[in-house]
Amino acid sequence: MSRFLAAATDAAHFPAPSLPEVAFLGRSNVGKSSVINTLIGDKIARTSSTPGRTRSINFFEVRWPGKPRPEVIFADLPGYGYAKLSREISQEWPKFIEPYLNDRPTLALCMALVDVNVPPQDSDRQLLDFLNASGRDFLLIATKSDRLSNNQLRNALKGLEQAYPTAPVIPFSAKTGAGRDEVWNKIRQSAAKLPATEFQS
Repeated sequence: MSRFLAAATDAAHFPAPSLPEVAFLGRSNVGKSSVINTLIGDKIARTSSTPGRTRSINFFEVRWPGKPRPEVIFADLPGYGYAKLSREISQEWPKFIEPYLNDRPTLALCMALVDVNVPPQDSDRQLLDFLNASGRDFLLIATKSDRLSNNQLRNALKGLEQAYPTAPVIPFSAKTGAGRDEVWNKIRQSAAKLPATEFQS
């Protein structure tokens, strides 16, 4: 179960810190909305064939099945790296994206999404360098893994691990659900390290 909480284009619009949060970051069209929808089991994040459609940080409350209250919040961040929008979005980073990633006390885990079908990109490396510098826990989610054969996937994952040696890599497919349980395990582990009671009044 989940529900849309807020859309923020300014740090002043962030929801009050309460539950552990998981941020989803990646290049435009990498499949962030599809990953979020697959994890939740509901089409709460809008998918679009038009890159750069997400222009705000969108917050969603997520409740485990059978639990009375939300346990975690997903934050869907604007995509980057799409030529027509990259300059405009990069100008917005200092305004609300960097403050969120650097200062948010309830941010428990960052999901850096990369398309496993595409060679390592400079923009992805810059994101991981930023997350390393910020001291945030993060995972590398290799999306669209169903499009490769087993051998191709092994080679692609090896290439990602060599390009980004500091990031644990999980292959993921929104189509088949591959990687979903592993990602949820990481989310639960990270959320457990950040008790929500510290931030709730």
